Amino acid sequence: MIGDGIVNIQELDPTIFVNLKYSSKDNFLKQDIYGNIDKCYLRREPAEMLSIASKTLKKYHPELRLLVYDGLRTRSVQQKLWDALDTIPETERTQFVADPKKGSIHNYGAAVDLTLAYEDGSQLDMGTGYDHFSELAFPINEDSLLAIGRLDKNQVKNRRILRKVMTEAGFHTITSEWWHFNAFSYHDTKNRYKIVEN
Repeated sequence: MIGDGIVNIQELDPTIFVNLKYSSKDNFLKQDIYGNIDKCYLRREPAEMLSIASKTLKKYHPELRLLVYDGLRTRSVQQKLWDALDTIPETERTQFVADPKKGSIHNYGAAVDLTLAYEDGSQLDMGTGYDHFSELAFPINEDSLLAIGRLDKNQVKNRRILRKVMTEAGFHTITSEWWHFNAFSYHDTKNRYKIVEN
């Protein structure tokens, strides 16, 4: 997989923590999908953007670090994630997992899933865990969820810190996952890179 402009993010910035959720059973599938892969890979430019976000975070909040859950995800893994949600109609399933026929920005190595952690590795409270499939994970709903008490001020503040450093580095958010950031639009990503199959 290394080559073709794909890099290990910790080689660019060793202060970024990595805990690949699909390399363990700590994910919605309760399966180790990645096997012995324990390093996070991205295309070089998104990896450099992530390193900038890490530096920005340390400037604003020296006690915090980025903690990455996922980066480059092959199309074959995308198919497993898609198939695991087969009880959800396909029209709704795309809110949570990209259709592998089309591919996701993860499949090109230009998207990253992450959270914030303290230097000791303990994670900040974001209101939900990773891959939480409900409106509680939707950044677009945070203000209304805060108003009705389903999220608290600290959880929303933590999400906003993450969004601030990531968007300042050039990443884009999506409406349904607080942890997901794209380096480029789908169209731009497709024009820049080839999808990674396996």
